[in-house]
Amino acid sequence: MRRKIPSNSALMAFEASARHGSFARAADELALTEGAISRQIGRLEAFLGVTLFERVGNRVRLLPSGERYAAQVRESLDRLERDSQYLMGQPSDGASIDIATIPTFATRWLIPRLGRFQERHPNIIVHLAERMEPFVLAGSGFDAAIHFEHPAWTGMRTHRLLHETLVPVCHPTLLNKGADAASLDRLPRLHRRQNPDAWQRYAQETGITLTNPAIGPCYDLHIMLIEAALAGLGVALVPRLYVETELVEGRLVAPWPEGQSISKTFSLILPEPIRLSDGPIQAFADWLLSEAHTLPRAG
Repeated sequence: MRRKIPSNSALMAFEASARHGSFARAADELALTEGAISRQIGRLEAFLGVTLFERVGNRVRLLPSGERYAAQVRESLDRLERDSQYLMGQPSDGASIDIATIPTFATRWLIPRLGRFQERHPNIIVHLAERMEPFVLAGSGFDAAIHFEHPAWTGMRTHRLLHETLVPVCHPTLLNKGADAASLDRLPRLHRRQNPDAWQRYAQETGITLTNPAIGPCYDLHIMLIEAALAGLGVALVPRLYVETELVEGRLVAPWPEGQSISKTFSLILPEPIRLSDGPIQAFADWLLSEAHTLPRAG
């Protein structure tokens, strides 16, 4: 069945006119005459059976129905442009995959390792996008997700990658008086807003006494906590897997015990088994599982 959709020319003329509030400026943008823009708008209004603009002499004003339609058309044109540019950017002799993941995991763990995947599979482009919360993978436009375990992934194929355990870290200059349980209680403690009781749980697990464990500045993301610790602002309780490099290089130190409980478990989430997935996803999944299972430990 033929779709009842206006022509692209009419929609582009309408969107530009609505954005500028002027047929003349829309004509300049689209390299058309003002008369051509006016005719396109007239055809669109006739097609829809709705008046979109009020004409007063040489001036036009977008009517309420036109304002709503303009927002919808703009969103559709923007999406069409993004999708077209995305397709134009695909390699002719390769493939691409779209992965959704948590931003701190991407910046602190995944991206530093992606070079090794590209060395093995130079014809596969990996696109990463941020998703802080679990979502419905089917129909999302993503081939896979790297996220923490959650009931939202029920029905998907999940492959465990890494356990997230928390460890207190700080800049070495904060330990000029030594590192012991008393020093951890003495130093400023940094908090993640989403886990306000993390320090209290840590104290219970390790037996370290912390006076007023909830006191201290709060940050939204682990990456903020890490940067604050690197700046010498205090002790951050963060996943060890995010600070392995800084610990090895000595830019951060972790002289206190690691937390005993698992905060989260990161998993690779796929819509179907690896062996039934497309070749590029199979290659990425196999590589990712190998990387996760050979994670080095810092002292």
